[in-house]
This record gives sequence, C-alpha cells and structure tokens, in this order.
Amino acid sequence: MEAVFSIENIFTLLMLILLQAVLGFDNLLYISIEASRTPEHRQKFVRRTGILLAIVFRLVLMFILLSLINALTHPLFAMKLPGFFEASFTFHAIVSLFGGGFIMYTATKEIMHLLAVEHIESVDGDRKKSVPVVIATIVFMNLIFSFDSLLSAIALTHVIWVIATAIIISGVMMIMLADQVSDFLKKNRMFEVIGLFILFIVGVLLLTEGGHLAHMKLFDFEVTAMSKTSFYFVIFVMVVVSAVQTRYRNKLERQRAREHSAAHHASSA
Repeated sequence: MEAVFSIENIFTLLMLILLQAVLGFDNLLYISIEASRTPEHRQKFVRRTGILLAIVFRLVLMFILLSLINALTHPLFAMKLPGFFEASFTFHAIVSLFGGGFIMYTATKEIMHLLAVEHIESVDGDRKKSVPVVIATIVFMNLIFSFDSLLSAIALTHVIWVIATAIIISGVMMIMLADQVSDFLKKNRMFEVIGLFILFIVGVLLLTEGGHLAHMKLFDFEVTAMSKTSFYFVIFVMVVVSAVQTRYRNKLERQRAREHSAAHHASSA
C-alpha cells in the first residue's frame, strides 16, 4: 500500500493532471464549437455526455496502449518514391496524420462557412446536426486529442491507477469548464474564429508530428515536428493580436458614434 501511494506516484499524478489540463484546452474548444451545432436546449447535455463517454473510452484506450506499447512504434508499411516521397508508417504516425488532417479539414470547412454566410445570425441556425452524431464526433475527436497525452503519460509511469485518476480528474475539470467556455464563445463570436484557427494549428501540429514519426521526406526534405513552444507562442500571439484589434475596433466605433452624434446636433441647430 505504501508503494502504491508513494511520493513518486503522487508527484507523477500531479504532473499528469497538469499535462492533461494543458493538452485538454484545444479539446474543450473543439467540444464547445461542435456542440453549438445542436439545438440550444440540448447543447449542455451533448457536452457533458460527450465528455463522460470520452472519459470511459480514454480509460479503455489506456489499457489498449499499455498492452500494445511496443507495437505502436513498430513500422507497419513503408512507401518510397525516390526524390519525391519517403515514409515508414507506424500506428502512432498514422493516428497523428489522420487526426491532424481531419482537424485541419474541419477547421477549414467551418472557417469557409463563416465567410460564406450572408447573415451572421444564420451561422448556427442552418448548421444544426443530430445529437447522436455530434456526441459520436466529440468522443472520436477526444480519442484523437488524447492519444499523444496518453502516450506521454505512459512514458512517465506504468502505474494504472495514476494514469486513470489523472484521466478522470481532467475529465471532471472539462465538464466543469465546458459551459463557461461555450457561454464565452456565444458572447464573443470573434473568439470562435480564433478558436477555429487554433484548431487548424493543432491539426498542423499533429500532421507534422505524424510525418516526423514516419520519418517522412518530401522532395528529399525531412518533415520535422512542430515544437510545443512554437505552438503555444503562435496561439499567444493570435490571442494578443485579436484582443488589441477588438479593443481598437470598439474604440473606433465609439469615436465614430460621438462624431455622428455631434454632426447630428450641429445639423439640427
């Protein structure tokens, strides 16, 4: 019992909870955006059900990864077109490539839709999806997002209760924060656009990581993984630029309103 609840295991648990919380941000963002495609009165149910099911499937995935950890890095097949394309695909690389490509496709599709609509109010109204479809999508994407974090957790420890506890606690935290994130995006529609671009960058991150794991070469140039430092720096810059732009736009609108009011009073006099 003392070995199970050792200082090392407790410290590892705290590290994994922090890791899951940091890596869960983009996941929570995706859940909030995807749940908004369902009828408004079902969105809270969709978010919570999707996260709860995702926790269960994460635990299942944890046991699968623990039993197949060695097979994940074993090459499944290779492709070689000298001077054009080379890669040796592992299961981990395939998951990262597929997940990254799917996230980039989803983000791009949603961004293009936002640009195509004539009335902003119709963005949500004409894109409603069925509740089961959205929940299934949330669970599936949650597994994609959690794949790397689970591998990182397994690299730190093979103690099952430590990893499982971190998964459950991070899932509870996501449930507690899901409504707040969703409400924030509804009140600040501009940040939904930023969220979609962040998801796009997440897709790029996974895609480059998959290419790196597959030792992929394009035109004899090796694909290197995007560093986490670069990823968070880009997100930081995007949020700061958006905040400054929003504040400047609001200030400009207030100034124009004052000028319009002054001009109206002058013409009335």
